[in-house]
Amino acid sequence: MADYESDSDEGEAGLGNVTRVIMRPVGHSGKAKKGHLCFDASFETGNLGRIDLVCEYEYDLFIRPDTCNPRHRLWFNFVVENTRQDQNVIFNIVNISNKNNLFKNGMTPIVRSTSRNTWSRIPVYRVHYHRSLYHDNNYVLSILFSFDKDDDSYQFSYSYPYSYTRQQTYLSLIEKKKLPYFKRELLGQSIQNKRLDLVTITNPKNMNPTEKVHVVVILGRVHGSETPSSYVCQGIIEFLISNHPAVVRLRKKVVFQLIPMMNPDGVTLGNSRTNLLGIDLNRAWHKISQWVHPILYAVHNHLLEIEKHENMELDLVIDMHAHSSLHGVFTYGNAYDDVYRYEKHILFPKLLSQHIEGYEQTHSLCNRDFKKCGTSRRFLCQSLKEKVNCYTLFVSQYGFSVSPKTMIPFTEDSFYTIGRCVVLACSDYFKSTGVLTPQDVAVKCVKKRDKKRKTVLYRQREVHPSFKRKIKKKSLALKRVDIKDSFRSALTASRRPSDDPNRTNASRRNMRFVDLSKTVDNRRSSITVDRENSAAPHAFSIINVNDIIRDTDALLKF
Repeated sequence: MADYESDSDEGEAGLGNVTRVIMRPVGHSGKAKKGHLCFDASFETGNLGRIDLVCEYEYDLFIRPDTCNPRHRLWFNFVVENTRQDQNVIFNIVNISNKNNLFKNGMTPIVRSTSRNTWSRIPVYRVHYHRSLYHDNNYVLSILFSFDKDDDSYQFSYSYPYSYTRQQTYLSLIEKKKLPYFKRELLGQSIQNKRLDLVTITNPKNMNPTEKVHVVVILGRVHGSETPSSYVCQGIIEFLISNHPAVVRLRKKVVFQLIPMMNPDGVTLGNSRTNLLGIDLNRAWHKISQWVHPILYAVHNHLLEIEKHENMELDLVIDMHAHSSLHGVFTYGNAYDDVYRYEKHILFPKLLSQHIEGYEQTHSLCNRDFKKCGTSRRFLCQSLKEKVNCYTLFVSQYGFSVSPKTMIPFTEDSFYTIGRCVVLACSDYFKSTGVLTPQDVAVKCVKKRDKKRKTVLYRQREVHPSFKRKIKKKSLALKRVDIKDSFRSALTASRRPSDDPNRTNASRRNMRFVDLSKTVDNRRSSITVDRENSAAPHAFSIINVNDIIRDTDALLKF
């Protein structure tokens, strides 16, 4: 028995979703009591179509199909209220359309409450994905849950939600900072007149380039249920607007353009895969219509404009997705008859595998399957120039495996990290193709090295009369001295004859020489001291500044 507290359960943010449905036991009338659960999915990204009360503690939940397309039923996101402390329930999600999903491999839904706002996965032993005789032998996801607080509202979701409003808020916050290398534009509008944002990140001079620049285009969130792609895109944006040395070099030569949400209507409605009209946008690239697919039409025209620009060269197009049945991170590419083109095409996935933990080479593939001709990867590789490499990058909805029986689940931070790794892989890619030259990479390193040549850190082991400085403790002490003065005084004090035949004055002056120029220029970690001279009153060694600088506590003592 259900009690609807509103006249209509349809709205823009929850078309066909339940709206504050209170489940009362059979024969109960009057005001709902504590423990009569109230279900609500009438919010952005919400999805729950129907609830059946099986008994006092068991509920059958039905996922609302995508609008205008009943085939797709995977995403669910709903809130439960009016709970009783220590109340145990069983939720059966009975109509998941994709049978071969990650719930078979140990994936569990996530939950949070008003007092604990951080998402956490329900323990594996409380989630069972099985065939149920009571549901026509179909697969059912059963969740055994215990509500531990009276006043909390509990939210259950298939994966970490990422709404259209959240993305708009995030981009607006960055836009308010007025960063010179960040630009946000309106590329187009969806059927529901939602924004299709184009984010450009590069040096200001590359916004309207007069010299040749290289372009990377990243597409995200084509399917509403694939929320990890939005987190990865946010990780990419956060890293690209940072002051990391690799990013600073990239912004000088490369233009990054991101379209972080390709399906804002489907995301808002809580659809699993399609847009408002029930169309899978990643199967419609080969039949683009300005009226039916306004977003694909705008994106395709933008890519063609980049190719026509005389100072822009489009290198990479990466379509971000999340996979519901495979684990890890992997890529789908295209197969070519030209061996040289194919070798260049597989370069970027190889670089990704070097940066991303959990990258699965076994799941990556390159093909030209006719059934996938409507995907961005297959269509764009034919409609754009041969130099353009198009990929689909998949991130698992669950996690990656470290052994056949051990899985490490992804978190929101994990998705951000994957985004940063994508940028680092792009940096390596442009180094390999010669866009970033060794001079570009070494500019700042040379400047820092010149500064560090002035001073070094050395370790004084014993006190010698020739030093005027007094050291109270006999333990190791770090000092900061000038290179020439320190070594001149130290080496002069050591009265051991040198056996270097190239230095004729060594025997006269009775001094041991060390070639300081080679030592400092090559940035060696130490200067080898002759074993014969180990008894000398002074034994110095140059310490690598890069190693010492990590020890903040040691530096504070200087």
